[in-house]
Amino acid sequence: MNVVENKQDYLTRLQTAIQHLHNCAARHRNTVQVHEVFRGQTVWKGEVEVFDLEGHPKASRCYGWSHPTGKDDKDERFVAVLEIPPVTSAETAVRAAIVAESKMA
Repeated sequence: MNVVENKQDYLTRLQTAIQHLHNCAARHRNTVQVHEVFRGQTVWKGEVEVFDLEGHPKASRCYGWSHPTGKDDKDERFVAVLEIPPVTSAETAVRAAIVAESKMA
């Protein structure tokens, strides 16, 4: 399997997760590189997938990504953040997810 097929498979899994989580249609728009730094240290670095939403009552866009989890990092956890202020970009979506995870810890 080549990188493009792997990326398409990943996008399909992420799209499906977003559609099930937010009960609306999602269409991939683009990929944004995000590098979040706090007090001079990288706290998050990666690609955020941007999806246009159709049929959601409050948001027209969603930002999503995944990270490995579980035993030996064999499982995948999806993160999907709606574009509802203060979330207005991929960068602010990452910040909101970091804050939300720190509150759950």
